[in-house]
Amino acid sequence: MGEEPGFYDYWAYENRPRLQWPGGARLAFWVAPNIEFYELNPPPNPQRAPWPQPAPAVPGYAIRDYGNRVGHRRQMRLLDKYGIRGSISLSTALCDHHPEIIEQCLERDWEFFSHGIYNTRYTYGLSEAQERQMIEDSVATIEHHTGRKPAGYLAPALSHSEHTLDLFAEVGGIYTCDLFHDDQPTPVKVRSGKRFISVPYSLEMNDTIAYVVNKVEPRRYGQMLKDNFDRLYAEGATSGTVMCIPTHNYQVSCPHRLRAFEEALEYITGHSDVWVTTGREIADYFLEHCYDQALGDIAARTPEVR
Repeated sequence: MGEEPGFYDYWAYENRPRLQWPGGARLAFWVAPNIEFYELNPPPNPQRAPWPQPAPAVPGYAIRDYGNRVGHRRQMRLLDKYGIRGSISLSTALCDHHPEIIEQCLERDWEFFSHGIYNTRYTYGLSEAQERQMIEDSVATIEHHTGRKPAGYLAPALSHSEHTLDLFAEVGGIYTCDLFHDDQPTPVKVRSGKRFISVPYSLEMNDTIAYVVNKVEPRRYGQMLKDNFDRLYAEGATSGTVMCIPTHNYQVSCPHRLRAFEEALEYITGHSDVWVTTGREIADYFLEHCYDQALGDIAARTPEVR
């Protein structure tokens, strides 16, 4: 890689072709619950330790187990209440460890996209062949347990490599959540030349980033979600935007945090002109209706290299 990642061309946000969502919606809204499985003692990776504590890291493991035992159902009931179908960022080992969660999501027609196999096994240090095997395994597992190949990918624990997007496109994927560079879907370059895009997935609105990294309190997180929505909704009057809330069932679903999340969902879904949807549906719509126009506009703005 050079000075830039090379996955996409610079494409200024201002004066792009107008993006129109179904029904004239200003904003496409999706919630991406990360439903993950963490190993207590995973194979060591020299580039990243899975836990901040010495082994056995029972506190870190236990709160994540809480998420799958308790938090998942709590969050699911809340999303049901507001008519939101989750787009699951799935650690595919969950299909074997907690198949009941997969069944609950299937009953609700939630989307499943790949988040690797375990969230304690990283892309760092893998050869291209090893990463391909991991991606193929995760895709095949989701298809086997849900009846449908995943359309999207988020690298496990955000451990993205320079080959990740190419490899996922080559197994039939159409979108990535690993790029955090825009508030609209954008074309992404992959070596196969396939039609492939980035769907906005926000680290800033991610509950783990908010609570663990930035250490905000629940009411402040709820206000951040509303403020984020207000800005994107206002801009969406000119050209459609995307808002994603990435969640974790061991973060946002803790009893003292749930009210702030619910108030934000009530606020967002209470607005007209909001397309409450999934990552796959956003990707499918953009690829069918907007992708070619986006490529044309990028080409028109990109100076020729002489």
